[in-house]
Amino acid sequence: MNTKIDEAISELRDRVQSQGFNTDDNRETISHLAEDILQESNPFSTQVQELTNQVAGFGALQELLDDQSIEEIWINEPERIFIARNGRSQLTSLMLDDREVRTLAERLLARTGRRIDLANPFVDATLPDGSRLHIAIPDVTSRHWAINIRKFVLRAHSLEDLVSAGTLTNQAAAFLQACVSVGLNIIVAGATQAGKTTLMNALLNSAPAHERVITCEEVFELQLLNPDWVAMQTRQESLEGTGEITLRRLIKEALRMRPSRLVVGEVRHEECLELLIAMNSGMPSMCSIHANNVRAAISKLCLLPMLAGSNVTGDFIIPTVASVVDIVVHTALAPSGLRQVQAIGSVTGRVEGNTIEIGEIFTRINGELIASGTFPSRSELFASHGFDLGTILDGKSWR
Repeated sequence: MNTKIDEAISELRDRVQSQGFNTDDNRETISHLAEDILQESNPFSTQVQELTNQVAGFGALQELLDDQSIEEIWINEPERIFIARNGRSQLTSLMLDDREVRTLAERLLARTGRRIDLANPFVDATLPDGSRLHIAIPDVTSRHWAINIRKFVLRAHSLEDLVSAGTLTNQAAAFLQACVSVGLNIIVAGATQAGKTTLMNALLNSAPAHERVITCEEVFELQLLNPDWVAMQTRQESLEGTGEITLRRLIKEALRMRPSRLVVGEVRHEECLELLIAMNSGMPSMCSIHANNVRAAISKLCLLPMLAGSNVTGDFIIPTVASVVDIVVHTALAPSGLRQVQAIGSVTGRVEGNTIEIGEIFTRINGELIASGTFPSRSELFASHGFDLGTILDGKSWR
């Protein structure tokens, strides 16, 4: 970085500190201070934004963070910084050095309350704007610090928004809204960046307003409109090795908070057992899971609970999954960059050998999400809540 710019940044930081400004809440004031400093050294009067970003923002990365068309930013090494737009990645012309990357990482973490060190070389956190931050450091990475920022770009807040975006059809949205309203247990499956969180958000925002929703996540991502909503996230252990709160613990605690609906942001490990137990007790629940299709999602739900201990076996898990999971929605990122629901399946409750039977309610054929004519199980529950599945699956608009 230019020496005179370094001097200007140092002076701006001194003024900010001496006047006791909070850099998060006073960016406009700090920008005016930057103008004053740069006007004193006339050749740099065009670099107000650069100074402001260095002191009150995230330096060279701030411009990328402010760009609403960018969905994700990641740094593989200081001179290889990538972004993603519409699901497609591209290499930027931005180049940093190791010191700038470390300073950036420290500044990002300073606002999250989380830490990273040799004993904990990974960190997962949420930035003030809702973006998800992940950092990995050597010697887990080969040489450079790796930073990933998944920006909080929640363009769809409702099922109507997803229909407008081409993610769902009116008919599929009508069916899913009915599933949420009657309290079915729903699994949202897909790969990374397939739109699982956005889809879950839209589904939950279609739930009855009187419900009390408790969400459990590794880091905060879901943003609900429900007036009775409590969000909880995991916590790292302290420097003394104490105080860790796992996702499994959160699920247990959530059940003591009088939920009408339990939501787990994503199941990855043994916390899946606690979720299945909650479902088995009659608690309407929802979660997301990494899986390539509906059947793979069910298979993974049968595998993950076994990580909880050797006494947890398939003899218990497989029939439990078959009896408590109702609907699986698979979403994927299309080559065009559009997130689309690829299939909606219903678990029938029947098991043949170790295979759980799944009925296909909707499937995407030649780019179009089409009802297969199969009805989900628990049809009587829909009828008791005033939903006519025959009408919905015959093409009635969801609104």
